[in-house]
Amino acid sequence: MTKRTILSTLLLAGFGLLGATAQAAGEPLRIGLIATYSGPYADYGRQFDAGIALYLKEHGGKVGGRTVEIIKKDTAGPAPDAAKRIAQELIVRDKVSVLTGLDFSPNAYAVGAIATQAKIPTIVMNAASSAITTSSPYVARLSFTVQQVTDPMARYMLKEGIKDAYTVVADYASGVDAETAFKKTFTAGGGKVSGEVRTPMNNPDFSAYVQRIKDAKPQAVFFFFPSGVMPPAFLKVWKERGMEQAGIKLYATGEATDDSYLDATGDVALGLVTSHHYSFAHPSPKNQKFVRDFAADNGAKLRPSYFAVTAYDAMAAIDLALARTKGDTAGDKFMDALKGLSFESPRGPVEIDPATRDIVQTVYIRKTERVNGQLVNVEFDKFERVKDPAKEGAAAK
Repeated sequence: MTKRTILSTLLLAGFGLLGATAQAAGEPLRIGLIATYSGPYADYGRQFDAGIALYLKEHGGKVGGRTVEIIKKDTAGPAPDAAKRIAQELIVRDKVSVLTGLDFSPNAYAVGAIATQAKIPTIVMNAASSAITTSSPYVARLSFTVQQVTDPMARYMLKEGIKDAYTVVADYASGVDAETAFKKTFTAGGGKVSGEVRTPMNNPDFSAYVQRIKDAKPQAVFFFFPSGVMPPAFLKVWKERGMEQAGIKLYATGEATDDSYLDATGDVALGLVTSHHYSFAHPSPKNQKFVRDFAADNGAKLRPSYFAVTAYDAMAAIDLALARTKGDTAGDKFMDALKGLSFESPRGPVEIDPATRDIVQTVYIRKTERVNGQLVNVEFDKFERVKDPAKEGAAAK
């Protein structure tokens, strides 16, 4: 065995004892937050922090009747080896009772292995790969899956009478998930996918892809790209090539008009119809208060995105689970308490599927419009109580 393997084995051997003895009643509830705080995805960690801070402010700094200590660790992006090492340190050295954060799926998978060995409850705040919750019985998700927001868009397009569609996705795991989920639902409903394109992640030139679509003349195009630089680049070429004038409709998942990036995306996003689980403009009283309070704490320039909402909801879920366990953070009891939990989120009603430990929620169909001088995603249709379609019929684990 290498020194590194021996050290890991010794660390893991102590997990069970630590889980039983750490954090007696009256001590702060220590929560380990594994996220991205540096590099191109640093906004993810900033949104997590803001959502957590708002929940704690509303609840006197307490969760489960105890003061909370958040111990933050930076992975600087997708880095599964770093995430695994950080999780070990948080449990053994910092004696956390709960792990959370996890913005990238590779990191979540790596931490899932540690969660299983340590029997530490782990709440995923963003990572959207479907199988994450099947990788460990100690992982639950409060965010979404790519399939969960893609499937309703395919159903909506069928309802609108679209029978011929082209798909364009980024060539990585989540893009393939979106392509697969869309094609499955769309073809099952009588639609035809007449063309498929997977684009590279790094600096793609969309001109040739868009021209190919224009020549093919489908009724519509569905696309999926991660939040950030790719959606506005694609939308710019789409406008320049006159695709709307050519009679080809465009649809996407909500990553294309992520509230964090919508101002920077600009008018090329106007009129785009998307499907997602949260909009800054969601009209519920709960969200209106959330947005006001968020602005009061962070300034009007930082909009809450779905990252901030999930962080806020993760704290609510921990709070409610501890109420059920009477403060007991033992892994098995805590995970049982999470199963079937339901509450009102700023995004709408949410629940944790007792069979899969995954989020069940409303997926909204939205259109990007300018309202009071701001670009916003205006919801006009919805699909309620949507589960992850990749796990339909799953048995309890």
